[in-house]
Amino acid sequence: MKRIIYLLPLALFFVLVGYFLISLRPGHDTHELPSAMLEKPAPSFELADLGDDNRLALTGLKGHPVIVNFFASWCVPCRIEHPLLMRLSQQDHLPLYGIAYKDKPDDAARLLATYGNPFRQVGLDQDGRVGLDFGVYGVPETYVIDANGIIRKRFVGPLTAEAVERDLMPLLKQLEPSS
Repeated sequence: MKRIIYLLPLALFFVLVGYFLISLRPGHDTHELPSAMLEKPAPSFELADLGDDNRLALTGLKGHPVIVNFFASWCVPCRIEHPLLMRLSQQDHLPLYGIAYKDKPDDAARLLATYGNPFRQVGLDQDGRVGLDFGVYGVPETYVIDANGIIRKRFVGPLTAEAVERDLMPLLKQLEPSS
C-alpha cells in the first residue's frame, strides 16, 4: 500500500506531461474550444425577428452558405467585433445573420441602431434555447453553415481580421457552388 502512495506523484507527473505534449503540439490552437456540432446538421430553429413580424428560421437559410453570429447588447467583446462585422457585410457582402442571445429586444435594437446593423436578419433568442442547441459557450460566437445546413466552422469569441483572412474567407470560397 505504501508503494502505491509513493508512485501516485509519479503517475500524476506523467499524466501532466502527456496533457502538455498533446496541448502544445505544433498546429494546435489552444484558443479553439471543441464542438460536437462541427460537420453535423445545424439545430433547427425559428425565432421572432427583431423589428418586424418575420421569423428567422434555419429552413430559410439553406441553399447557400451563411454566417450566423450570436451576440448581445450587454457583451463587451461583441462591441469590439462589431466594426469588423460591419465591414464584412458592407464591403464583402457576406451572408451574415444575427441571433440576439439572452437579450432584450429593445437593447439589441438600440445596439444595432447605434453601431449599425451588419445583419441581413436578426432573430431573438431571449431564453437562450437556440444558443444551447448550438452549444454556445458564450457570446460572441460565429458559425459558418453550408448550403445543406451543416455546421462547417465555429469561431469562439470576437472575430479578428486575421481569423477572417486565414479561416473564414477561404472556407466561404470553398463552400461557394461551382458555376
